[in-house]
Amino acid sequence: MAGLHGGGTSVIVRLEIHKEQVSFGRIATAIGDAGGDIVAIDVTRAGKTTQTRDITVKVADPEHTETITKALEQLPGVRIINVSDQTFLLHLGGKVEVTPKVPIKNRDDLSRVYTPGVARVCMAIHEDPAKAHSLTIKRNTVAVVSDGTAVLGLGNIGPKAAMPVMEGKAMLFKQMAGVDAFPICLDTQDTEEIIRTVKAIAPTFGGINLEDISSPRCFEIEERLIEELDIPVFHDDQHGTAVVILAGLLNAVKLVGKRMEDCKVVVTGIGAAGIACTKMLLAAGITNVIGVDRHGAIVAGDTYANSAWTWYAENTNPNREKGNLSDVIAGADIFIGLSGPGVLKADDVKRMAADPIVFAMANPTPEITPEEAEPYVRVMATGRSDYPNQINNVLCFPGIFRGVLDCRASRITQEMKLAAAKAIASVVGEDELNEYYIIPSVFNHSVVEKVREAVMEAAYDSGVARRRTQREMQEAHD
Repeated sequence: MAGLHGGGTSVIVRLEIHKEQVSFGRIATAIGDAGGDIVAIDVTRAGKTTQTRDITVKVADPEHTETITKALEQLPGVRIINVSDQTFLLHLGGKVEVTPKVPIKNRDDLSRVYTPGVARVCMAIHEDPAKAHSLTIKRNTVAVVSDGTAVLGLGNIGPKAAMPVMEGKAMLFKQMAGVDAFPICLDTQDTEEIIRTVKAIAPTFGGINLEDISSPRCFEIEERLIEELDIPVFHDDQHGTAVVILAGLLNAVKLVGKRMEDCKVVVTGIGAAGIACTKMLLAAGITNVIGVDRHGAIVAGDTYANSAWTWYAENTNPNREKGNLSDVIAGADIFIGLSGPGVLKADDVKRMAADPIVFAMANPTPEITPEEAEPYVRVMATGRSDYPNQINNVLCFPGIFRGVLDCRASRITQEMKLAAAKAIASVVGEDELNEYYIIPSVFNHSVVEKVREAVMEAAYDSGVARRRTQREMQEAHD
């Protein structure tokens, strides 16, 4: 669950300076007094009376940039032309592009990639539609689809504002797993229209990655698309999060010497991720899971307007525990937070079972900070990159889609997700496993390959893989 938190950055301030009215020394002093650290100065234009300079300044956050800007605006003879930080510069013109795989150098090449040669390929697919998987980009292309209703911690910001996130996701698909992904942001929040639109564009793609669609609409959208399409559909906010959390828990319980099926687990925040995470825990053999939302523990017998909560109540909390988080946390082995900042208190952690495991996933501020939990917790994980044990979906989705594309799976089953979680956990060796290393780094290159292999094996076992194995092809040939 990658979040919004980030460290210091640098900004480039472009200034027009009137040489007679102000010295550069005075400008540098103003920046320094505002807490800025000048790391580079470039003269971009020099005239008789004015000069344009780009000053690169290290800053702590956007508010710090504003402080420096205001200090410069006070100086006579200084005009701020533009302020751009490194993040905005990186996004200029978007972050992804389409490039041809083969160059067109002459008329002969042109006749093969386009008319008339391409007609033969079109007819081959027309006669056998399955050939689209081998003769078009469908073989290696995923659509990253969002309606912009639940973007990171920003909420319903709409499709245009969601685009930078979807572009970033496409970059990760390519860099991590060699999967071509294209961001598609839809200008509708109507469930039926989203389903209809995704079905209409599906012929182009080998898989659909749903992203940042609000709950509970995301459940129906995903379920319907899984049923109505013959390619895998994966809502990463639900299942990617669930897979990586389970991967971390597999290693955490091993470290503290407990058995997964014996653990009492409390989950806060019963939205899309919370429900998917709970389903994964149940599939992994845990029986005592208690879900807590702002109204308290979800328990069978109570009435809920949300149908997903009705399912949750019927399938969790076997001992019918009631009350708020502080009531049900007593004796819990594992806490999983998918809610908001400060929800879990140090006193709550003290009341957990021995060697408590706390996964505080809220971003940018966790349910409890590692500093607060440190004296009482045995294993701690968050969604943030500046603490150990970051639970990040990047560990899951590239490898899962690499695997399903390579075996041409029609869907992603629970067995495939469990296999992915175990594969991620297996990257951390027995000799490496410790309280601060229960989950591999997102830059660990062996993660994608291990997840790919595990997912493909589970796909064949589940009967959803449509590309025959080498052995099957050899047997058919013989």
